Amino acid sequence: MPDTKALQQERNSIYEDLFNNKIPKRVPINIGLPFEPIAQYGGLDLASAQWNPALVEEAADKICQVLFSDSCPFGGSIRYPSYYQSLESQSFVMGSNGFIQHPEVVGMLPEDYDYLIEKPYDCLLERVLPKQYKALKLDDPFIMAINFAKSIMAYQNDTMQAGMIIAKLKEKYGYYSGADRRSGGFTEAPFDFLADQLRGFREISMDVRRMPEKVAEACEALYPIVLKKGMPSAVDNNAAVFLPLHMPTFMREKDFAKLWWPSFKRMIDEYASMGIHCQLFCEDNWTRYLDYLYELPTDTRLMFEYGDPKLIKEKLGKKHIITGLYPVTMLKTHTKEQCLDKAREMLDVLAPGGKYFFSTDKNPLTIKDIKLENYCAVTEYIRDNGVYSNAGETAGLAFNRDDYKVDPSASRKLESKYYRTWENYKAQNPKVSDLGESKLQGFEEMIFQYLMFLLL
Repeated sequence: MPDTKALQQERNSIYEDLFNNKIPKRVPINIGLPFEPIAQYGGLDLASAQWNPALVEEAADKICQVLFSDSCPFGGSIRYPSYYQSLESQSFVMGSNGFIQHPEVVGMLPEDYDYLIEKPYDCLLERVLPKQYKALKLDDPFIMAINFAKSIMAYQNDTMQAGMIIAKLKEKYGYYSGADRRSGGFTEAPFDFLADQLRGFREISMDVRRMPEKVAEACEALYPIVLKKGMPSAVDNNAAVFLPLHMPTFMREKDFAKLWWPSFKRMIDEYASMGIHCQLFCEDNWTRYLDYLYELPTDTRLMFEYGDPKLIKEKLGKKHIITGLYPVTMLKTHTKEQCLDKAREMLDVLAPGGKYFFSTDKNPLTIKDIKLENYCAVTEYIRDNGVYSNAGETAGLAFNRDDYKVDPSASRKLESKYYRTWENYKAQNPKVSDLGESKLQGFEEMIFQYLMFLLL
């Protein structure tokens, strides 16, 4: 058996043990460098590379040769200019330095709350998307349709190119092969979805004080949409739905408890009731919310940016899977020895008892944000020293989907003239063959996923 295959089997084993409540052979190392620093590492013009993601393959391969990780270090991107510029995006634009930037935007006015609450999906398509994407607000419906078609084809093309590179590197270097791609997902908490491209940070902060009831109703209205956006088409215990958590650390705890937490907690519980795990990026410092996080379904994967590792491990380490917390800034500003001392501290505090995999607190924005030799030394130290003497033993609490009961009738269903189910289609076309269901419903789901992605 080739060494890469044996290595991949070992990596698959340590991740699967981690996700199945066992102490693995060693601490998994999960490094993912974004598209931009990889392109810079290869000396590529960033703007040009983002228009042709295939250009970064050589640079990504070279990174794999020097930086140890159990997952593929090249993570690609979800923000390429081709589809954003095809739609004349106001919410994601390329700066002069080649980076895709997300300016503060407002896609929904205060007077739109009532329509959002009444018909959330209709409101998003009719009022929010045309504000954020000017090419969807044209008088000529044919040009508008062509713009949309170009954007979705560009999205599929560019993400596929990056995906093919990742697949090649996984095979070549024996990285963790991961779960079926259909079993992952990406979405936001209902409040964060409302706060991000709909109302913007400044406006939602004022809404919380002047119209909290409308905010709460809007979160309930958006719930079925964000739940569906993250819903995998297959369930796999090793996979997860990813949610970046934006607003809580900017909120008063009483507002968080009343407006942000309830719909979010119900959503994570509903996923868990179906056997679906979630990976949450707890942006900023979540120390005052650790007790809330404990109440989430067992084996929720929690990536922390800031906080006290000892306190986090003490409060959450027997129930949830912890990662993050290693300061990526140290890799640039500190000596190699200091970086290794921090790695030793991470292992001493977070590794005992399992339920931990190594990653930094955030990804570097540019290749100059790290000293690559320090990064290499740290991941190799974790590989060589994050070894368990009690591999195979049970690691804390075990996940049981039956612990999470959610009443489906408590949530609204997604109903809109812009979203047609197979039942709707058959009612209008009674002679249609049932063989068309998977194809036509698949197209419907693809369009839904893309449209809602544009608002994440």
